[in-house]
Amino acid sequence: MDIKQPAIIVPATSANLLNIVATSSITCDGVCAAGCAGCVVFNSANRLPHSGSVASISSVSDTRLLKITVGMRMVVAASREINDGELVFVGMRLPLLAFAVARMTHAPRAVGLYENGVIREEPASDLIYTMADIPNLNGATFLGDMLSVMGPLASGKVDLGFLGAAQVDEFGNLNSTRVKTTDGFVRLPGSGGACDIACQANRVVALMKHDRTRLVRKVDYVTSPGWGAGEQWRLKQGLPRGGTSCLITTKGLIRFDSPDHAGYLAAYHAGEEITNIQESTGWNLTVGENCKITLDPTEAELTAMRRYDPKGFWTS
Repeated sequence: MDIKQPAIIVPATSANLLNIVATSSITCDGVCAAGCAGCVVFNSANRLPHSGSVASISSVSDTRLLKITVGMRMVVAASREINDGELVFVGMRLPLLAFAVARMTHAPRAVGLYENGVIREEPASDLIYTMADIPNLNGATFLGDMLSVMGPLASGKVDLGFLGAAQVDEFGNLNSTRVKTTDGFVRLPGSGGACDIACQANRVVALMKHDRTRLVRKVDYVTSPGWGAGEQWRLKQGLPRGGTSCLITTKGLIRFDSPDHAGYLAAYHAGEEITNIQESTGWNLTVGENCKITLDPTEAELTAMRRYDPKGFWTS
């Protein structure tokens, strides 16, 4: 299911979303939850309608019979970026579920930080839509303020941060501030804590829908720096660590660990073709030497998704 984009990008407000739903044929495949600054999912009541019907995960007793959706592939790919024992700035939307999947499978000692001051050693007991939902507060290891989690970030203790954006370019720079349209620039929500995470986390993983309007040669505005102009740019700016390590999209995984830090295709989802992915990218996307199809979710990963998102809110 594709998200049909409106002709003009508008600021992400509830009024705009309701207007878009009423006047266009936009449908949501769950991927706008990956941090699209122009298509924010506020909660289950305001979520954009799905085209077609998808059975809830909880209605399928055998996880092997589940249809593997793009959302599932993105969540699993994000969870696999988390290593055991790491301190993770979880962020919003799909990473909320990715952290829970990682904790329940391969990374039982990972610790989650949330921008509102929450620190968790265990995932929330129930599905959460935002970091401030009651299940995310109940049973938390620590409930503090923003400084409580920004402090470890500034001191270099955060291993991984998840981000989303409206645009990303070939060097992993992210834009969630403004985009250029035929009518001029349109203002988006902005940075929040994204710039801090991009500058100070040891590595950054971004998630977004894959098309040429989102994956561009040069972002309209650098909200959160990736590798700047490539090579030694970060060091020259006084950023001794970090940088975008992976971009997880609806089509595959792009990595930025080449010598010049230009993004290349490292893996692609089942059903996708490399030529189509390259045509859907705004820069000359090269193919990694070991590029391969992303592995399907394991039984354990499917079980974790069913446990924490039984109706497929984030993954259908």
